Amino acid sequence: MIARADVVAAARGWIGTPYHHQASMRGAGADCLGLVRGVWRELYGSDPEVPPGYSRDWAEAAGEETLLAAATRHLIPLDRSAQPRPGDVLVFRLRAGFVAKHAAIATTPATMVHAMEGGSAVEVALGHWWRRRIAGRFSFPGMVD
Repeated sequence: MIARADVVAAARGWIGTPYHHQASMRGAGADCLGLVRGVWRELYGSDPEVPPGYSRDWAEAAGEETLLAAATRHLIPLDRSAQPRPGDVLVFRLRAGFVAKHAAIATTPATMVHAMEGGSAVEVALGHWWRRRIAGRFSFPGMVD
């Protein structure tokens, strides 16, 4: 069993990791998917799958819900309109009408850890701007309160 507090602690351990496209190494570099993959590895010991290489504009180029599909394969889907809980994985659609292409881990109902280009992994408020862009909400398998 995985405790929500363990997921939150693992996610917070990535704070300060520089953004690096396609990377997933705590302290060295990660993108948003790499952050979620890295937390998964810390919880379960290995990646659920190795993602294919992807360009920065992969979502616009492919036009497919690749990130949501991968999340659905490995995580437990939850009601996306419900209040996020600590440890939930959140997937965002950054622009209306476009595919979902960003992920984060909720640390409280009002905060999340994520990695975005141009910075490092940070804990930020899960404000209205982010909430209205949630395309999927998921739980790690075997997570308990």
